[in-house]
Amino acid sequence: MTNKEELLQIITKLEKLEEEKEAVSQVITDTLAEAKIKGYDIKILKQVLKLRKMDNDERLRQEEELETYKATIGMK
Repeated sequence: MTNKEELLQIITKLEKLEEEKEAVSQVITDTLAEAKIKGYDIKILKQVLKLRKMDNDERLRQEEELETYKATIGMK
């Protein structure tokens, strides 16, 4: 395979992946809109998604630290 063919193959693959990314992004947007219509808070849903991606120990550490910070400044 020549450099030209290889480069064209890479570019074509990246273009296809960008198209797929746009399609997935639209599905996510539609799903969030659907959840909002059903009465769910989108910000909270996004926070839950972020927490679910975390390692359990890291999540617990962050939650404990957040509570410490809040207590320090008098927040409940």
